[in-house]
Amino acid sequence: MLKKGQPALNSLEEKISQLIICRLDGEQIGSRGYQEEIFELISEGIGGFILFGGEKDEVKPFIRSMQTRSEIPLFIASDIERGVGQQVSGTTLLPCQMAMAAALDKERPEEVALLRKAVEALSDEARDIGINMPLIPVLDINQNPDNPIICTRAFSDNPEAVAWFGSEYIRILERSGLISCAKHFPGHGDTSADSHISLPVIKKSYGDLLHIDIVPFRQAIKTGVSSIMVGHLSFPAIDAQPSSMSSSIINGILRGELGFEGLVMTDALNMNALKDMDQVSVKCLKAGIDILLHPSDVDFTLREIVSAVRKKELEEQLIDDVTVRILNVKQKITLGEKQVRYAEHEELSARISERSMTMIKDTEGVLPLSRNNKNQLIFSGDSKHFSSSPLKKYFEHIAHVHDTENLEGKRAVIAIFTSVAAWAGSSGIDEDEKDRIKALIGKAKDSVVISFGSPYVLRHFQEAGVLIAAYEPTVKAQEAALKCLNGEIACKGRLPVKLYPGDY
Repeated sequence: MLKKGQPALNSLEEKISQLIICRLDGEQIGSRGYQEEIFELISEGIGGFILFGGEKDEVKPFIRSMQTRSEIPLFIASDIERGVGQQVSGTTLLPCQMAMAAALDKERPEEVALLRKAVEALSDEARDIGINMPLIPVLDINQNPDNPIICTRAFSDNPEAVAWFGSEYIRILERSGLISCAKHFPGHGDTSADSHISLPVIKKSYGDLLHIDIVPFRQAIKTGVSSIMVGHLSFPAIDAQPSSMSSSIINGILRGELGFEGLVMTDALNMNALKDMDQVSVKCLKAGIDILLHPSDVDFTLREIVSAVRKKELEEQLIDDVTVRILNVKQKITLGEKQVRYAEHEELSARISERSMTMIKDTEGVLPLSRNNKNQLIFSGDSKHFSSSPLKKYFEHIAHVHDTENLEGKRAVIAIFTSVAAWAGSSGIDEDEKDRIKALIGKAKDSVVISFGSPYVLRHFQEAGVLIAAYEPTVKAQEAALKCLNGEIACKGRLPVKLYPGDY
């Protein structure tokens, strides 16, 4: 039964609805028809929404109206690992987690202060927009250089470093009244598959998992994280079921071994990792899940769970227990009224981005660049970043990696753009492009290779004179790299991961 003083949930359907967080498409909220769909879900008792996209001045008032229509506060979740600007235009885009770790040394108090300011900025903007459940931090330890979906979303490949940075995020988020979410338990860092596309199989022992991947989650629980997201991952040494359906992993390890008492949610249920499985939501709940995140079909999910309870395949007491846990956490949800200094946050983001620039190799005499016709800018990787690149303003000669021929006597500056994104399947570049870049390095008088994305890309180009890790393809990262190239700033970043096989 629900506790005294908590909102009354009069039906099984209403209780089950509290367990579901569905999609809110910020780009569609201007549509009256779409608004009515959302309001209908609220009237039926939906537990919350996960926000994707939209514009600040539209999203903010709409979320306020959603909350006023709901008898029980709504979870408003969002993937804002790089700040609210990752989802909502008009807000601040912060450097990715790996860039944060590269820029800010935990042993230097002034740099720790910068980190805390950045997370406070993120928290203030989230509350201002109405996001009360930021799905951060990522606590995966990126142990696989070819990881297509974690990579620069991770702070590091070092468990202690990930644990420290994660705990700083959690402490500030929770202090701000937000519901932090550590992900993706028990660890998505040692995979070469994207769980949006297929089910990653991780062949490591429970002991290895406990002493490496789970270290940051153990610390997060001690720090007071409110929720933990379980990944769609297979650990055959522990359970034949995916971790999001595994009682051994959720009840045995997370609840039992680690003593976690907060909310446990699935990764998005619309991902292909679970696409061929039946009764997914029911199996997740039986395994110990509290929140079902982003199911493809909310009505189907609700009907499936109701049917399982009616048939005694799922205990209604379990639903009651989960609902109580959810309502207890929702008691801390409030609307943000604080004045938010967006312009100052932009400046802070740019400052950290500059500090993150990491010199991997520096051959004397190659940098700084002088502005002459001997410099050739060469674009490689994800072409969507080429046309708007601020690098183009500095270089007279610009080409694509596939179109470059004569580099005799020239200094080649090769800008490689890669992105870590759901459904992409890769965080690097293909073999043909690697070979072309190597050939260009051989033809040029001098060469500079900058990775605007995965730093692991640089391990293929050791012959280059200069290697710089810039961690992401943002405008701020490109402007910071340009300052490094022309000598305006030094590359002060520290590489948070090991690049070469011999380093492991």
